[in-house]
Formats: sequence, C-alpha cells, structure tokens
Amino acid sequence: MGTRAWALLLVLCGTIFLEGIDIAMMAVAIPAVRSDLGLTTGTAAWVVSAYVLGYAGFTLLGGRAADLLGRRRMFLLWLTVFLAFSGLGGFATEGWMLVLARFVTGVAAAFMTPAALSLITTSYEEGPQRDKALLIFAGTGAGGYSLGLVIGGLLTQLDWRWVFFAPVLLAAALLAAALRVVPRQDTPTSRRRGFDLPGAITAAGAMLLAAYTVVRLEHGLHDWPLTVAAGFAALAAAGSFVALERRSPDPLVRLGILRHGPVVRADLGALLFLGAFFGFQFVVTLYLQELRGWSSLQTALALVAMGVDAVLAPTLTPKLVARYGNARVIVGGFVLAVVAYALFLPIGVDWSYAAMFPTLLLAGVAFALAYGPLTIAATNGVDESEQGLAGGLLNTATQFGAAIGISAVTAVYGLASTGSGPEATLSAFRAALVVPVALVLLGTLISSVSVREARRAVRRASQVSSVSASHTSANPAQRSGGIASWK
Repeated sequence: MGTRAWALLLVLCGTIFLEGIDIAMMAVAIPAVRSDLGLTTGTAAWVVSAYVLGYAGFTLLGGRAADLLGRRRMFLLWLTVFLAFSGLGGFATEGWMLVLARFVTGVAAAFMTPAALSLITTSYEEGPQRDKALLIFAGTGAGGYSLGLVIGGLLTQLDWRWVFFAPVLLAAALLAAALRVVPRQDTPTSRRRGFDLPGAITAAGAMLLAAYTVVRLEHGLHDWPLTVAAGFAALAAAGSFVALERRSPDPLVRLGILRHGPVVRADLGALLFLGAFFGFQFVVTLYLQELRGWSSLQTALALVAMGVDAVLAPTLTPKLVARYGNARVIVGGFVLAVVAYALFLPIGVDWSYAAMFPTLLLAGVAFALAYGPLTIAATNGVDESEQGLAGGLLNTATQFGAAIGISAVTAVYGLASTGSGPEATLSAFRAALVVPVALVLLGTLISSVSVREARRAVRRASQVSSVSASHTSANPAQRSGGIASWK
C-alpha cells in the first residue's frame, strides 16, 4: 500500500480505536460518576445502557445509510456528532444529561463505524490487501478497548469528566485528518433511487425494542411483563420490516443478503464470540473488585494481558489466514477461547494473578485469531453497493452479542446467588462462567460449517480443473482426427 492508503487506514482505524477506548473508559468511570453526581443505581445503569441502545438500535440503519447517502458524508457527519456529544457529557450535572449524551454518542457510533468499515472494503482491493487492512482495523479496536481500561482508570482518578473530554481531543484530530484523506469516490445510491423511509423507521424501531429487551434482562427480572411486552413488540416490528422490504421496489435492506451463508455464519459467530468475551470480562471484573477487593486501576492493569490481540491481529493473524484459510483460523480462535474460559471455571477465593494469567492471555490470542477473520468473512463476496449494509449487520451482531453476553452472565449470577459469604459468591461466579464457555462452544460448531464448505469448494475446484485438463489433452487428437477426415 502507498502512503495515502496507509494514511486513510490510520484515520479509519483511529475511529474504531476511539470507539473502543470510549466504551472502556466509561465502564471504569461509572462508579466515580455515580458517587459525584449522586445517581441512583438505576440511573447509573442507564448511563451505560443508553449507549448500547443507541448503538445497537441504529447500526443496521447506519450501515445502509453509508451505501445510500455516501460513505464519506456519513463518516464525517457522525464523527462530528460523536465529538460534540462526548464533550457535552463532560459538562453534565444531572443523570438525565449523561443518559442523553451517551444515547446520542451511541447513535453516532452506529453510523460512523459501519461507514468506516465500508470505506475500507471499498478502498482496498479484495484479497490480501483488504484482509490485512481489516485485520489491522479489528486489532486496533480491541487495542483501544484494552488501553481504555487503563487510561480510564488513570483519568478517573484525576477527574471523571476527562473520560468525556479525552475522546473529544482524539475525535477532533481524526476529523481534521479525515477531511484530507478520506476519498470522495463513493456516489450515494439514493441519487439514483428513492430512500426507503418506512423501512428505515421500522428497522430502527425493531432494533431499539430488541436492544431494550436485552438491556432489561441485564438489569434483572423484576417487572418482567414489561420486558416480555418489549420482546413481543420487537418481533412485531421486525415482522413489519420484513413485510415492507418484500413489497418495496427499492428496499432499505435486500433480504437476499440474509441467505448468503458465509455472511450469516460470520455474523452469528461474531455475536457468540463477542458475547462470550464481554460476558467473561464482566464476571472477571466483578470477581476481582467485589470478591478480591481490587481497585478499578488494579483490575484494568490485570486485564491488559487480554490486549495482546492488538499486537497479534495485524502481525500473526494475516500469516495464518494466508497459510490455512480464513475459516480454519476462525475455528482455531473459537477452540482457543473454549480452552481459555474453561481454565477459569475452577476459580478460587485466593487465586494468584499467575493462576489467572494463562486464561487472560489465551483469551486475547483467541480474539486476535477470530475477530479479524470474522470481519473479513462478513464482508467478502458482498457487492460493493452493499458493503455498508454488510458492515451494519456485523456491527449489529457484535453489539447484540456484547449485550446478550453480559445480560446472560448477570442473570445466571443472580439466580445462583442463593447465599451469603465468599464461598456462596464464588459459586455464583463459577455458574456465570459457564455461559461464555457455552457461547464459544456453539460458535465453534457454527464456524466448523464454514470449514467444511471451504473444503467442498476446494474439491469442486479440483474436480473442475481435472475435467478441464482432460478435455484439453484430448482436444488436439480430436482436432487432428477431424482435420484428417475432412481432408
């Protein structure tokens, strides 16, 4: 890649780094925010959940908007919105201000991230060059999250408001660079056809209701009728969306993309892998802080070992993909994740960090092997005009995966907490840790299908090649005999 191509990749990776660091810093800072502003437990929880709602609710629409309205336009616009509302969150004096700021920041990320991903898939040639760019992109996001835990701990000790102001500085630098290096070559599709507004409204409604249902599970099973009602409303909205898209001459989402097996398997794999990863990290954070009494900074430093993926994703993973193929590397990542999380199941009250380190390191390596190749699989073979949609589907899967993973471990932990004392708490942690293991086991099975499909494709190609070679060798004689007969 030339200098300009590297500059573009640096800017686009900067935005996924910004997203990762923003989420991680907020997770570390929320106890200090709650204490300083006097927030209730429910309000503090909604400060975190508002971002998830905005992101998960609009990422599908955000991905398609990049295709229809222009990738560069959407990227620059929503990077600006992200910058503005992150800064406004730092000036908040009431809980509702923070909830609003985090919701809009999540919506901005829902439009910005798929646009950045589709700019990569349309700016770099499909094959090794694009694969390397996507692997670097995925590794940078993971590195942002890992570093964000440490940086968030340091900034929170200084003043929690810097958790909001620091992303503003990074976003401003990225925006200035993006204006110069992001290409203008993409032509908005909506200039040639209408924009499916009913589809956009029902899609956003269905995603918001589904995200709300998942978030309510995370906050407990009390007031369950409202949770059930939200779930049924999400299903109804999704049904309306499908019906509208089938009848629309210019649908927002071409439903045929959901019949593309590799894309669907990659999205499901990403959902399960991210669900397990974030669910595991959530349980470990509770274990270290609530049971062991570690500070937020000590916990963040302990989890830095999982950030090894930021180094391995752009260096080791491309070599493995080139040698063994995308599908096998994904399965390898899932298998390694199963081993990593299973090693943590017999956790004790007084485990040393040395006992935890192998799991944390293996979890980071597994992330490096699985997540980048899943990103490649979710966008490969998709028409350029639908790259934003493919990115939106992938980001929808990852956001719902993270929410479902955390909600599932929270629910299991709550159900298993039947007593008091360290041993009862430890038993609940062990029960919750079964969830990540189960998720990556299921992901391994789904991803194995892609390995079998890849083998069949190789066999078919080999058979076609053999038939073609036999025909080629037979043709000269046939042509000779034909000529002799004519003579």
